[in-house]
Amino acid sequence: MPLGFGLVFRGLYKQYGHTVIVLLRFLDIAMLLAAAWVAFYFWHRTPVIDPDHRVVIAIGILGAIFFFEIGQIYRPWRNDAMRGEIARILRAWIFTLISVVCIVALVRLHVWLGSSYRWIATWGVLGFAFVVLARAVLSRVLRILRARGWQQGRIVMVGLNEMAIAASRQLNESPWAGLQVVGYVDDRSEPRGLVGAVSLPRLGGLKDLASLVTREAIDEVWVAFPFKGEARAEQVLHELRHLPVSIRLVIDCFAFKMSKFLNLNEVAGIPTLDISVSPLHGINRYIKEIEDRLLALILLILASPLMLLIAIGVKLSSPGPVFYRQERVGWNNRKFIMLKFRSMPVDAEAKTGPVWAKPGENRATPFGAFLRRTSLDELPQLINVLKGEMSLVGPRPERPDFVEVFKDQVPNYMKKHMVKAGITGWAQVNGWRGDTDLVKRIEHDLYYIQNWSVWFDLEIALRTIVSGFVNKNAY
Repeated sequence: MPLGFGLVFRGLYKQYGHTVIVLLRFLDIAMLLAAAWVAFYFWHRTPVIDPDHRVVIAIGILGAIFFFEIGQIYRPWRNDAMRGEIARILRAWIFTLISVVCIVALVRLHVWLGSSYRWIATWGVLGFAFVVLARAVLSRVLRILRARGWQQGRIVMVGLNEMAIAASRQLNESPWAGLQVVGYVDDRSEPRGLVGAVSLPRLGGLKDLASLVTREAIDEVWVAFPFKGEARAEQVLHELRHLPVSIRLVIDCFAFKMSKFLNLNEVAGIPTLDISVSPLHGINRYIKEIEDRLLALILLILASPLMLLIAIGVKLSSPGPVFYRQERVGWNNRKFIMLKFRSMPVDAEAKTGPVWAKPGENRATPFGAFLRRTSLDELPQLINVLKGEMSLVGPRPERPDFVEVFKDQVPNYMKKHMVKAGITGWAQVNGWRGDTDLVKRIEHDLYYIQNWSVWFDLEIALRTIVSGFVNKNAY
């Protein structure tokens, strides 16, 4: 759905939908506490939890509150309902358990001895099961109540376009929304060129709207005229001037070619329809900075023995410096010097100038070819990340000469510079690296920018570790 409708949960509390989200938070905490108690009783056969285990439970609950929040667990459900929710819950809960284990191991709590390994593992399984089961039951209850029309908000569309049809389908299929589109009114007897409108009944013309709202107990009227229909929208306001009914404007995102990139936002209280906006603004920018610098420091410490060995190998394989310094274009089109372990002789491009790497070329030294195949030549870019010039995850940076060529050849190429360049990225872990289709690479880069989150970064990083270093397109 292009806009990701910010719907309130009127199914339980018509004007205070955020209450459901608050209840969900308490429900999750209750389920995790219940799971911890059951796991403790299972292994210790006593209903009274000792102080050490209470500390671990408190750490786990605090971790769950944090990871569930940044993991976007508490957001309006889409059509994927439980499928998408289960994946987000599992991911957040796994990170919570990892944090618990690390903290307990670091402070060396007494609880870590004996059967506590089994207890934490059991709590992990039961906690996930309890949370998912509770949400499934709640979803089922809401569906039953909704099917019976209990506290059901009724909507009528005025006019019809593709966005109105998409909104109707979304509302009528969402178990959380508590809203139902009963039909539409339009002076035209038949919709023009719209697929899927047959399932939405026409309830009359614009003159019938006021009586229809009263007769059918309509809660909200959604105006779905195109942007040029200002006069018609004013007519709707006039027709309903005596009725206490909510009126909303359905923005026709399908009128834009780039509708998949649209997002509804608010800046300083001003509503905006974002067409192309970097996700790294406000608090997100600081979260990304902390994530990058902290992980880069840890990885540099862990990789320092390997990097020392590689540096010795580079010096022995050919004369010249250990690092290869190359100008690249990064965030906001700013140029920076990117570091790599040198894999070619120092004069490899003396005659040709900048050349795009292609399969089968033999410019690299034998040791350098190994570094390229395994992507170990990229390790010094951790220093670029520490300096704030790059990110661990993001679109790969390119040389200025190539940027000047690609920006006119590849649609939306320059949009990749809306975030910091990365050591690895969504395009790379999906195989679009080296001499591959640039259009596909940019599509993946833009997808990453539009869907950025801490979890997405961690997923890409893990996929890079598991399968991304050795790649057939790395040379």
